[in-house]
Formats: sequence, C-alpha cells, structure tokens
Amino acid sequence: MQIVAQILFLIALVFGIAFFVRNIKRMLRNIKLGKTIDRSDHSSERWSKTLRIAFGQSKMVKKPVSGFLHVIVYLGFIIINIEVLEIIIDGLFGTHRILSFMGSFYNVLIGIFEVLALLVLVGVIIFWIRRNVLNIYRFLSRELKGWPKNDANYILYFEMVLMSLFLIMNATDYQLQISGAAHYAHEGGIIGGFPISQFIAPLFESLSNSTLIIIERAAWWLHILGILFFLNYLYYSKHLHILLAFPNVYFSKLKPKGEMDNLEAVKKEVALMMDPNADPFAAPAEGEEEGEPEKFGASDVMDLNQVQLLNSYTCTECGRCTAECPANQTGKKLSP
Repeated sequence: MQIVAQILFLIALVFGIAFFVRNIKRMLRNIKLGKTIDRSDHSSERWSKTLRIAFGQSKMVKKPVSGFLHVIVYLGFIIINIEVLEIIIDGLFGTHRILSFMGSFYNVLIGIFEVLALLVLVGVIIFWIRRNVLNIYRFLSRELKGWPKNDANYILYFEMVLMSLFLIMNATDYQLQISGAAHYAHEGGIIGGFPISQFIAPLFESLSNSTLIIIERAAWWLHILGILFFLNYLYYSKHLHILLAFPNVYFSKLKPKGEMDNLEAVKKEVALMMDPNADPFAAPAEGEEEGEPEKFGASDVMDLNQVQLLNSYTCTECGRCTAECPANQTGKKLSP
C-alpha cells in the first residue's frame, strides 16, 4: 500500500511541476514578442535594489498596517514552505519526518513554522476583512470589482486552508506520537516542536489511532496538493507578482523618476518645425539611412518592449495607481 502512495505522490509532483513549467514557457514566449531592450548595466545597483524592494519589501512598509501584515504573510508563507522539502522526500521515499535527525534544531524549526502559520492565518483574516468589510476607498473602484476582487479572495481562502491543514497535520501527528502509534512513535520523546498545534491536539484525543492517521494523512496530502495547485494557479492570478517581482525590480529603470526618454524621431520633427529654412523633403544627410518613420504609441504587443510586457504580468491590481491618479481624483472616469 505504501508503494502505491509513493507512486501517486510522484505522479502528482511531476504533473504539478510540468504544468507549472509549461505555463512559465508560455509566459516567456509572450514576453519575447516585445522589442528587446538592454537593462544589463549597473548590475550591482540592480541587485541592491532587488534585495531592498523585492526581498526586503521596503515599499510595502510605507503603509504601516497593510505593509506589516503583508511582510508577515509574505515571509511566513515563504518560510513555512521550506517544509515542502521534507514533505517531498517523505512522499517519494515513504518516510516520516525524515529531517528529524537534526534533533533540537528540527524542533525549533517546526516551532517557528507553527508560529508563522498562526501569524499568516491571522494576517490573512485581517486582509479579508479589509477587502470585504471595511470600505477602503481603493477597493471600491470599478477596476477592482469582478475578477480582481474574486481572485484576491480566492488567494486568501487558499492561504487560510493551507495554514489550517498544516496545523491540523501537526496536531494529529503530535497526538499520534503521544499515543505511541506505529510509524509515528520515536525513541527519546516527541519529534517536532508544536507550540501552536499542541493546543489543537486535545480536539483529537478521543479518536482512535486509525482515525487519527486518516486525518493526519488527509491533511498531509491536501497540504502538498494544495501547494502544487496554488503554484499553478499563480499563472492565472494577479499574484503572479510573487514570482515576477524579482525580475521586475531588477530590470526596472535606474534613472530618476520623471526623467523622460528622448525620442529622436520627435526631436527631428520639432527641429524641422523650428527651422524656417529646413527642407522636410530634403535627401538624408551623408551617413544617414532613410527608412520608415518611427511609430508613435503602441497598437500591438510587438510595439512594446520586453520589460513593459514583464511589468504587465507583474501588476498586483491593488488599485493604488488609480487612487493616486490626479485625473481620477477629479472624479472623472479616468484610470491608469
């Protein structure tokens, strides 16, 4: 029976990763439709900016409440998923808590995961209340109704379920270790630190070991399958920025805000208009090539550059650009 579970786990893992890779390739194909642009300069400055903004979430903390909650949910969710490594090893080889050989460090690690899981759960609930109960202005704009609102709620529900499954899995594991169930009992005491789930475990103490194993295995399977589903849902969600925020920041402009690119075609046209003696029909000067005039604006995806297409995939659809737009603030139905 164990070998069947391992085979099913391998199939789910391969399918989940393969589908994710397929979607990433589709996205890269779409981005490459744009014009090439060189953003390889000043690599040290770009890395510093990426570490500060994408990893350090420096822009988010400018909004104290939402920023603090976002950092907790972001870091908590990322750090907790380190345990996915252990789940993958256990699923492939039929082991149980394979990394427990690390002893007290492992217990501390699991304890940190549980505290973070609780903080993420609380943070996500507050986010849900802010988005659905409190009348925050930017959430009321028409751009954030329909799919953007539903998508944000789906992600919040996902995280609530995943964190709950993680704590239920640990609570039933803790109860099984106490009862000395085979495959869960360990010499030398309880394996894993359970500062949160130990208070959930009493809810399951009246259940038989066989029932506890079913609940623990169900939570374990749903947790890893949920993560694989979440990974592939990102491609269709505004939360794709979780992955693309890093290249988005790295390839962003390093020029001061407000500095505009000089369009040579526009400059040439203005120069002709300002010079009364200029002949707009004159042959090109020596060394210049006469070609098609440069296109203004964008009428198709190929008229944008690759960084602009990357930016479009990275948009968080948070409504802040509309809330800060001077034209929109006048009451007109104008939005970035």
